[in-house]
Amino acid sequence: MSSQQATTIGILGAGRAGTALARQAVKAGYQVRIATTAPAAENALLVDIVTPGAVAVESSQAAASDLVVLAIPLHKYRTLNQSDLAGRIVIDAMNYWAPVDGVFDDFESDSRTTSEVVEEFLRDARVVKSLNHIGYHELEEDDQPAGTATRRALALAGDDARAKALVANFIDRLGYDAVDAGPLAAGRSFQPATEIFTGSHTANQLVALIQKVRPLVDAA
Repeated sequence: MSSQQATTIGILGAGRAGTALARQAVKAGYQVRIATTAPAAENALLVDIVTPGAVAVESSQAAASDLVVLAIPLHKYRTLNQSDLAGRIVIDAMNYWAPVDGVFDDFESDSRTTSEVVEEFLRDARVVKSLNHIGYHELEEDDQPAGTATRRALALAGDDARAKALVANFIDRLGYDAVDAGPLAAGRSFQPATEIFTGSHTANQLVALIQKVRPLVDAA
């Protein structure tokens, strides 16, 4: 893997978000591996039908990819294998949905962002927050070529510069402009209920929104 390119994408989770992302990543030319808590053999037929071109694998194999996307319900984050993800670049695409998943003390009683809580649990993973603020259906509909004036942008946040560069390149190949929001804590600016989360924005618009909320994020 070069400093700016990834070739394999591991997706943990085969729900609507995970499978939509898998299809888009296959379309972008990536080798895509999908895993759930079930054995790979039990997922093989589903993956062949729903995400043609992707491969059903065990969780440890998905975790061995250049980039690993977490697309499981956030309240199940403690089921992730810490050892498998140690040292890996992990994209946290999860959101906290208390009305749907129930109130979860891990996030209600912690002033940090959900991604910071996940990063602490994963210990040595290089976590980048992104892909959480675009609907699974929009992901396959809103993509545009680089340089298009109206191209939609997606924010990313993380504390590892090289990891963010690789994720930014991935986002670009998926068909979106990538905008660096800052450290992982800055992911607060595009969590649910924020202006960034609830809308669709170009890169310039997204930069302006990030700058607008930065004093609030920094103070949190």
